[in-house]
Amino acid sequence: MAAKIKKGDSVVVLTGKDKGRRGTVSKVLPEDNRVVVQGVNMVQRHTRPSQGNPNGGIINKEASLHVSNVAHVDANGKPTRVGFKVEGDKKVRFAKTTGDVING
Repeated sequence: MAAKIKKGDSVVVLTGKDKGRRGTVSKVLPEDNRVVVQGVNMVQRHTRPSQGNPNGGIINKEASLHVSNVAHVDANGKPTRVGFKVEGDKKVRFAKTTGDVING
């Protein structure tokens, strides 16, 4: 499967508790079809004291979202689907709403 959403893309959340929130993709998990977006889908993790975290306690962290629940943000700031086309000898991603090529 081709990677329509990549690390560093700006995306908007389409469904769930954070619907409408925007952020940047910080991690992509292609084997699970999931992405981690900065500042979105925050969960609390209760951790035991360990060598790395001697106090333990409650840590806030981002949980992953399914890739179908996020959409790329185009130049106008609207959610868009991503398509592929060949320009010259390169395969590039482009925004379906505007037709602009997406960097990366």
